[in-house]
Amino acid sequence: MKLLSIILIGFVISLVLTRIINDEWNYVFAGNFGLALFMFFVGLAHFKFQKGMTMMIPDIFPAKLFLVYFTGILEIISAIGLMIPSIRQLTAILLIIFFVIIFIANINSSRKKVNLFKADFSGPGMSYLYKERIPMQIILISWTWFFGIYIN
Repeated sequence: MKLLSIILIGFVISLVLTRIINDEWNYVFAGNFGLALFMFFVGLAHFKFQKGMTMMIPDIFPAKLFLVYFTGILEIISAIGLMIPSIRQLTAILLIIFFVIIFIANINSSRKKVNLFKADFSGPGMSYLYKERIPMQIILISWTWFFGIYIN
């Protein structure tokens, strides 16, 4: 849930700045900027913590390192897409689908007790999935839908 603070901080700062610069509250921009900032940092994490992230992927998938890099690039591209009004809605729809698909890796990593940062099996296990990851997925999907589709 610590990562969600990136969304909120980005949202608040950009909301205040749009008020100061444009003399209006731009909730659509701020909401998408906060999520874009989050997606950018999470995308970069795929390159810093690639070993731990490969451990998250179910064994049935080949080329795990490629998938980690590929999804990291997709996340960075989605950050850009959220900031372009003409493709924001499509980006949000694809991002919601992406969040649902990658949840499989989160379930797998929780069952295996993967510690993403240490790249070992000392992680919190299923308690992380229930207490943090599921609520985080719900927030991410809801935020994406609200700011990228509903009020876009």
